[in-house]
Amino acid sequence: MAAAEEGVDLREEMADALKKSRALLCYECGKCTGICPVARFDRSFSPRSLLVKAVRGEDAALVDDVNVWSCLTCKLCDARCPAAIDYGLLTKTVRAFVHHEGGEGTCTHGGAVQALMRIMTTKELEQDRLSWVDDSIDVSKTGDTIYFVGCAPYFDVVFSETGAKTLDSAKGAIRLLNAAGVKPMLLPNERCCGHDLLWNGDVENFRMLARENLRMIEESGASRVVVSCPEGYATMKVDYPRVFGDLGFEVVHLTELLAEAIDGGSLTFAGNGETTVTFQDPCRLGRHMGIYDAPRAILSAMPGVTLVDMPHSRERAICCGVGGWMNCTSFSKMIQAARLREAKATGASTLVTACPKCEIHLKCALNDQTLKDEVQLEIADLWALAASRLG
Repeated sequence: MAAAEEGVDLREEMADALKKSRALLCYECGKCTGICPVARFDRSFSPRSLLVKAVRGEDAALVDDVNVWSCLTCKLCDARCPAAIDYGLLTKTVRAFVHHEGGEGTCTHGGAVQALMRIMTTKELEQDRLSWVDDSIDVSKTGDTIYFVGCAPYFDVVFSETGAKTLDSAKGAIRLLNAAGVKPMLLPNERCCGHDLLWNGDVENFRMLARENLRMIEESGASRVVVSCPEGYATMKVDYPRVFGDLGFEVVHLTELLAEAIDGGSLTFAGNGETTVTFQDPCRLGRHMGIYDAPRAILSAMPGVTLVDMPHSRERAICCGVGGWMNCTSFSKMIQAARLREAKATGASTLVTACPKCEIHLKCALNDQTLKDEVQLEIADLWALAASRLG
């Protein structure tokens, strides 16, 4: 979606989104509300309520409606909607309009993450992004493949109290690439992909971040960008081309590359003890991008690892409870607690994630000692786990 400062009428964008999202075909059956993880605990929220206000052109009501920001944009309602309405597209457009009109959601952590993202729009910004690179990984200054690190260096500091180690995830991802025969480049001044600002309605700053990333990738000469973060992958694979056109390079998710390497025999794992795991399908990787088999192929290739799926998995998987660092409420904690209990009920000792935010949010939920004692569940990052089992 183009930004208002570039001459685009956001009201016209809204009208266009209503058509493209099929919102005008709503049956008013309520199935979106029935399956929504937020509505399950927060009776004041309904995806259909937002849709109705948008269809009726109730602009003032949308700007004042706090529920505009409550949606997790997990697309679970899309999977159930008999009219095939794209709630994600509609919500993204509504938020851009509301943001332009001065509305804003309640940012978690005092808005620190959003502030970092906006700081990164500065063209002259110089970051110390690669101080974590050590001899355990092999990277190159030239080549055809970039590994897009994302916000892991910042998350590792900001959310250290949760126990999430997002830089271990980034190191694991590069070790796995090395094992598959890939020596990637890293961008020393890479920016946030812009995912959260885009979904927070801040289209202008999203575009500024994207332009900087695209400029650096073009200057590198790379023909392929590998991304491990599901949100970064969806943003670069879908939103960048939608806004800027053909990128001139391929965007690949790490699970797909590794699953292909496993299938071809160039990536193998060694036994490292017996364990039973279950997998948390990230919303962006699963329902947004349709990748379900690849991460399971990686887990299944590890000797000694037994994978058991939760009842709500793949297309039916439940979100980790917070979207875009907004509105982390008591309802979010209820969603997380329910998800952790479902994971424990499978008999697994470890819940594996492939998304840094899933890891952060679910580990944060376990700061509640009562819940931690109840579920007694470890949470592991897929890339760190897989790297620990390399032959």
